[in-house]
Amino acid sequence: MASREETESLTEEAICPICLDFFTDPVILECGHNFCRSCISQCWKKKMNCPQCRQKCAKKSIRVNRSLANLAEKARKIKLEPKEQDGQPQCEEHQRELKLFCETDKKLICNICRDLREHGGHRLQPIKAVIENYKDHLKASLDYLTQKKSQIVKTEQKQKRMISQIKEQASSLQTHITSEFTQMHQILTEKEQRLLRDLREEEERIVEPMEKNLQDIRLKLSSIEVKLSKLQKQMEEKDELIFLKEEACQKKSIKEEYLPLSVRNTPLSTGKFNGPLQYTVWREMMDIISPVPASLTLDPNTANPCLVLSQDRTRAQLGEKPTELPRKVTQFDQCTCVLGLEGFTSGRHYWEVEVGDKTEWGLGVARESVERKGGIDPRPETGYWVVWLIPGSGYLAGTCPSWSRLSTSVNPWKIGVFLDYEGGQVSFYNADTMSHLHTFTHTFTERLFPFFHLGSNDDRKNSAPLTICGIKGH
Repeated sequence: MASREETESLTEEAICPICLDFFTDPVILECGHNFCRSCISQCWKKKMNCPQCRQKCAKKSIRVNRSLANLAEKARKIKLEPKEQDGQPQCEEHQRELKLFCETDKKLICNICRDLREHGGHRLQPIKAVIENYKDHLKASLDYLTQKKSQIVKTEQKQKRMISQIKEQASSLQTHITSEFTQMHQILTEKEQRLLRDLREEEERIVEPMEKNLQDIRLKLSSIEVKLSKLQKQMEEKDELIFLKEEACQKKSIKEEYLPLSVRNTPLSTGKFNGPLQYTVWREMMDIISPVPASLTLDPNTANPCLVLSQDRTRAQLGEKPTELPRKVTQFDQCTCVLGLEGFTSGRHYWEVEVGDKTEWGLGVARESVERKGGIDPRPETGYWVVWLIPGSGYLAGTCPSWSRLSTSVNPWKIGVFLDYEGGQVSFYNADTMSHLHTFTHTFTERLFPFFHLGSNDDRKNSAPLTICGIKGH
């Protein structure tokens, strides 16, 4: 085996003094010095001297040094290829088996390297132990990343499902909106065509006898013009006998023959076609469009004893003191609440309630089975889907686990409540502008009743009633 000194000497002999790398296509000059062909060619662009001894050279004196080329190839292999013994990498410096890993320098070393000053105080470990530690670390990283990948894949799938659901919901709502407006367009178009048809028929009914009368007038006018021409000729007749003969032939006077004609004038019924058309059509649409504001009434059997209901049961107000009537099991005994008389197990329904300047109220729907004794816990989980005005807190929706604040720029004077039983939706609107306030979603399985809460008296600041609004124009 070649010693370290021999290896280094062989390496030095194979190094070009110009590029300081192994010879490539080496050539020898007259002076005996060797260089890469490309290196000496670059040097001779200025002066044709030997870069080492400065002796002047002739370009034709350059000869290929094949022996040096072979030596350079061997030296290159020795330098670049690591020595192996029994298939194991060797220390390049000491030709010993690499058995340790210097964690400080992050380098593989042999036992001789371990005793050198350059590794003194460094943390050294057997290669196998380091490999095991690295494998454990890699395994932990793989396990962690595998777990994270699984979580992210689930999150990705969940997000994709939610996006798909939103897109399906948006598509369904788009279809619903188009259908609703198509129906209204159809109603309006049919009403427009019907009015235009009636107008044409009315026009024909009136104009036809007037056209006939005009024709009679024109015939009479033509007859008069003929008669005028004839009379004019008579006046111009110079033969007195002929004149008298023609005049005697007149059987009746001109006045008798041409009785006066009258103008027929039957006006159009403008009231039918130029009246409040939009209002008229709106009244007709009220019987077709669904839902229209429901004509609700309050159920006195559920009203808190402190409430006073109007005779038509469309208005509830806080009384001065509880009524002395016998209490009923269906009443709210502590909270100032009352239910609507009509319950719903299907369909789409809408009603409006005037809240006016009340400082506290609650509106929505409640299950038939809600607890009516003691205080109430108004959340969907307990059977209430309600929005509230609470003094000091503002407008809120009774959501769980915490209530949701409603965004409204103005204080509503009327609240609209929309229930879609099969669609599982309860929505609330500022009925003055029909701006959306909040929507609950739920799968309903029980009869639902309109719910009204009047709040506390608040030193008569909250004495205004809650009033169910009737349909405008009905």
